[in-house]
Amino acid sequence: MTKRFWLSADDIEDLATGHGGCIATDQITVHGRGVGYMYREAPEYEDDSGWRFMSGHESQEYMDNPQNHAVYDVNTIANYDRAIIPFLNAPVGSAYERGTGGVFVEVEISPDSDSVH
Repeated sequence: MTKRFWLSADDIEDLATGHGGCIATDQITVHGRGVGYMYREAPEYEDDSGWRFMSGHESQEYMDNPQNHAVYDVNTIANYDRAIIPFLNAPVGSAYERGTGGVFVEVEISPDSDSVH
């Protein structure tokens, strides 16, 4: 199955280059929802920033299906939601959730980080 992304390659600007790769869900990249929850874990592969981005609408069943998320450049996800940019240099172990008024607030990282918060 080919994914139809919310933004085309021509829409991607240089907003947050040099941060490496990340994992984001299709709720963001295919369905166009904003980032609702993001956390940074220890990198799992070369050029991995450790960042993981979710809309907050993902169920555990959704997260368990690897077809619902993929590896992207952090810059790509910054184009989907520019509000993440100020947090991209936060250390491993950081987690943020979009709170009231659409502002990100720091939260405790969950022991099972791919669960919805």
